[in-house]
Amino acid sequence: MVDLIELLFFAYRDFISDPDAILARYDFGRAHHRVLHFVDRNPGLTVADLLDILKITKQSLARVLKQLVDGGFIEQRTGQEDRRQRLLYATPAGQALSGSLSAPQEHRISDALASLGPEARATVTAFLFGMINAAERAKAAQLVDKESGR
Repeated sequence: MVDLIELLFFAYRDFISDPDAILARYDFGRAHHRVLHFVDRNPGLTVADLLDILKITKQSLARVLKQLVDGGFIEQRTGQEDRRQRLLYATPAGQALSGSLSAPQEHRISDALASLGPEARATVTAFLFGMINAAERAKAAQLVDKESGR
């Protein structure tokens, strides 16, 4: 299993290298990437739901979110039903940045899957879901299904 652990480290290192280079131009980090990704993919996401997805503290999110809002990448709107809610939306600039961050990752995944054959996507999907804590799999599946349009 140690060889698979090491391969996972190397794969993750390279998977995030392209987005890291783009983020550096904005003086952003991986937390900014994660926040922007989920806000862009889930318009109207509440701050509470984002905290639940990312499993980070309010303080950590507040700093990153402030930078994204101040930079014009995310906007916050007050909930119509509950005025205490803060609903998050990616701005056009945020959508463009999110797309530029995910494009090289999509190419990397697509290339890797193409070399494996027709069953690869289902196998990789099952493997990745298996890596998620059992108690979180249903939430992850709900987000992934909504994002993929399945």
